This record gives sequence, C-alpha cells and structure tokens, in this order.
Amino acid sequence: MTDADAVRAALARVTDPEIRRPITDLDMVRDVAVEDGVARVRLALTIVGCPAADRIERDVRDAVAALPGIDRLDLEVGVMTPAERDALIARLRGTRTSRFGPDSLTRVIAVTSGKGGVGKSSITANLAVALAARGLRVGLVDADVFGFSIPGILGVRGAAPTQVGDMILPPIAHGVAVISIGMFVEEGTAVSWRGPLLHRTMQQFLTDVWFGDLDLLLLDLPPGTGDVAISLGQLLPHAEVLVVTTPQPAAAEVAERSGLVARQTGQRVIGVVENMTGGVFGSGGGDDLAARLSTDDQPVPVLARVPLSVPLREGGERRVPVVLGDPGDPEAAAILGLAAALAAQPRGLAGRSLPFAPG
Repeated sequence: MTDADAVRAALARVTDPEIRRPITDLDMVRDVAVEDGVARVRLALTIVGCPAADRIERDVRDAVAALPGIDRLDLEVGVMTPAERDALIARLRGTRTSRFGPDSLTRVIAVTSGKGGVGKSSITANLAVALAARGLRVGLVDADVFGFSIPGILGVRGAAPTQVGDMILPPIAHGVAVISIGMFVEEGTAVSWRGPLLHRTMQQFLTDVWFGDLDLLLLDLPPGTGDVAISLGQLLPHAEVLVVTTPQPAAAEVAERSGLVARQTGQRVIGVVENMTGGVFGSGGGDDLAARLSTDDQPVPVLARVPLSVPLREGGERRVPVVLGDPGDPEAAAILGLAAALAAQPRGLAGRSLPFAPG
C-alpha cells in the first residue's frame, strides 16, 4: 500500500517550471496524508494567480495517480503567506548579491558585435537553445535595450515575468530562461534611456532575476561600445566574449573595437563567429578579426562560420529557432557545432575563490 512518504517521494519529482526546482524543496507541499485509498495533498503556490498553477496541479495529479493503491486525490491549492514567501526568496538568493561573480560556477558568455545587422541576436538565441538542448541549464539576458529582439526570436513576445516579492522569475523558452526589457515596456514603445538608468537595469537583471542554478548565462549585447557594454564590463569583469562579424573587411574592422573594449574591462575574448559567410558577402572577415584580436598569450580562434540560409529567417518568423526547426540546415549545423565547442571548454579558475586553503 502507498503511504504518505511514498506520496511525498512522488511529489519530489514535480518541478516548478519557473523556479525549476522540485516543489518539495520549495516548501510548496504543506501536508500529505493517505487514508482508505485517498491521498490528501495541500499545496501552497508562491503567489495568487501563479501562471504555473495549472502545470503544477496537472503534474501533481499525474504523479499521485501513478502510485499503486491510490484511488483518488483530494488536492487543496492555496498560496504562501508573506512570511513563507520571504523565507523562500531569502533561501533561493542566499547571501550573495550577484550569482554571477568571480566565485560563481556559472559560465558567463557575452555576445557582441561592432555594428547592427550582422545577425548577433539570431546567433545568440539559437546558441542558447542549442546549449539547452545538450542538457545544460541556460539563461539569456537580452541586454540590447534599444533594439531588443530576443523575445520575438524565441517566441515569448508578450510574455510577462512572474513577480514573487522583489524577485523576478523569467519566462522559459525552449528550455532557456529569458529576460528582456521588451517584457516590461508596451508593444511599439521606444526606449530612450541614458547611462545611469541603463546601468541600474543591467544590475537588476543580474541580481533581481532568479535564473536558478545555471551552467551558462548568455548576454546579447547591443552593437558597439556604448554604455551597456561598459556597464556589463564593470558588473561582469570575468565574463568571456564572443564577437560576431560578417565577412566584409569593414565589418571586421568595426567589430574589433567591441572586442577591445571588452578586454579593457578585464573580460576575455574567446572567439569570433563569422556570420553570413560565403555567397554575396564573401569570406575572410572572421579570420581578419581573429588575427586583430589575438595576442601572444591569448590567441583568438574563429569558432564558427555560419552561412546565410532561408530557414534561419523563417525560423525567426515562426518563433522556432532553426537549431530546433531545421537542425540539418547548414546554418543550424554551424551553430550546433559552436554549442558543442563551447560546451567542451572548461570554465577557467582565474579569479575564482576555491573552497579550500593551502595546507
């Protein structure tokens, strides 16, 4: 016969889709009892109108229904008290003001370019999805405040983050936790902010947004070397940088500046991506840029050459990334190869606090 402990064990396999942790770990299961084949479960959701409520309730019913000897589930769904919610937020956040500092286990990769129109956001979105498809826990910050496009590419345009106290839970798209200023402004609104406000916004994205325990955090930077790039260099000096360019020499020359600014803030340029390679755009810009950014102690390779293809554009229009919708496409194959290369790279220990002291 199934007892209360067996029901709790089944509920431990139910995950909150926004926080991405078992509901038992989040103290959402208040009480469990079993009597005469009836399982009684009391749940406490984080907030009133929780957007994940239907999903959690369905998963709880499925988990309990699969247990032998349970004929019926009596499920009562309530909401956490303010004290319970505050305790949960404090436990999730821990004592760190930022989860992405030099002692973090999360690898941070900023994707930048010298100018707009080189396909940087499409590369970043597809790369994030490709990494998540490999089983990695991935977050994505759309830091292109003035030209945000990540929500549209990933199909979460109009999706609103969930507010739990002063903690923000980002929407999940294709396994990637995504945050963008486009989720906080009305459709068609132009963002015209200056440096201090841009800096505070980036800081909030890194501190108030709960991404969970990530393997990788990708940032889609605005093109160029403006306020956002400088702020993120200050906030994330240990981040790694991918520079995206098109094959034309002029584009590579401009892209060099974004890599140099990143390096000035302490960030490390780990590679170049040549997008729209071949065809009418020619080739060679990626090699030129990699040579410009390489130093004697830090060579910069071309990590991917991504050809221009129709499925990428169609995937953006259908809100299905090409790496999922048409993985056999040459462009998708190039991005999947880039994801494999990045996933195989170990995170460096430079600047990190190790959990032991020398004897």
